[in-house]
Amino acid sequence: MAPTWKTSTTSTTRRIAAPLIAGALLLPLSACSFTANGVSCSTSSCSVTLTGEGAEADILGTTLSFGGVQDGKASLSVGGASVSCGEGETVTAGPLELECSSVQDDSVELTASLQ
Repeated sequence: MAPTWKTSTTSTTRRIAAPLIAGALLLPLSACSFTANGVSCSTSSCSVTLTGEGAEADILGTTLSFGGVQDGKASLSVGGASVSCGEGETVTAGPLELECSSVQDDSVELTASLQ
């Protein structure tokens, strides 16, 4: 009887898939696009200034919208969750931690990072 050789594509598949999976996991960490002014990102956080009610930014794979300021607190919507943040406060909403560094009458400046 002739020997039967089995070939395995499992190790080849793993070698190819590993970098693809790693790249896919890193993409959201560096992905920031904006429809408002003043977005600046590093690998794990973004600084953004949202000016005017309805201003939005896509930060780390999540949409962040500014709803205005009332009683010194910025009203924010993060992926459907509503939060408010005063100057110097940090709040958690969805996958993001938001640190509000400045809250003005018509704008908010904050840093968003993944929790």
